[in-house]
Amino acid sequence: MKLIVGLGNPGSKYAGNRHNIGFMALDRIASDHGFAPWRGKFQGSISEGRFGADKVLLLKPETFMNLSGQSVGEAMRFHKLGPQDVIVFHDEIDLAPAKVRLKSGGGHAGHNGLRSVHGHIGPDYDRVRLGVGHPGHKDAVPGYVLRDFAKADQDWLDDVLRGISDGIEQLVAGRGDRFLNAVALRAAPPRSSTTKPKADQQVKSAPEPAPEDTRTPMQKLLDRFK
Repeated sequence: MKLIVGLGNPGSKYAGNRHNIGFMALDRIASDHGFAPWRGKFQGSISEGRFGADKVLLLKPETFMNLSGQSVGEAMRFHKLGPQDVIVFHDEIDLAPAKVRLKSGGGHAGHNGLRSVHGHIGPDYDRVRLGVGHPGHKDAVPGYVLRDFAKADQDWLDDVLRGISDGIEQLVAGRGDRFLNAVALRAAPPRSSTTKPKADQQVKSAPEPAPEDTRTPMQKLLDRFK
């Protein structure tokens, strides 16, 4: 069984915040893959489903970000899971918008949600780092992550969430490279080989060769005096 956690803050006030991209990812997974309706448990909201033989529990802690580890730890103890069974989706200011990276273990880099999870289950779990960009100065970070995504962000955000949903079964199966590839295909799709170049980029056709002159030398001489 895999426990997939999305970090965020509960309530409509925070629903569109950059800090809530983890909640957004789990909502898309549950909706696209026919998981059970969300219900309250483990100080959060849970939804259950399967990918083949793999049972999956989605968890959105409702303890607010700074206490997320309480909810995660409770769910782990109930289902007798270890940190290696946990995958956490969270916002990452050190990655550019639309960038997605995987990480196993390591520090929390000052992220309050991860700090709390570390405190309750240790650092040896997997994370999906979802880039939201950096405001430019560390003092601006709290206000930045607690503001909604801008309208200009909606296209790439939707692409990333669709890519996560496309690849989640691969991630659960331990094929992280295929998961990242699924995200990349949505967020940065390859250009079609049938796409026509713009008019000013089209290659000009070579001029057609002149027809072969089949006249005899005598005919060519006579034609000169016509």
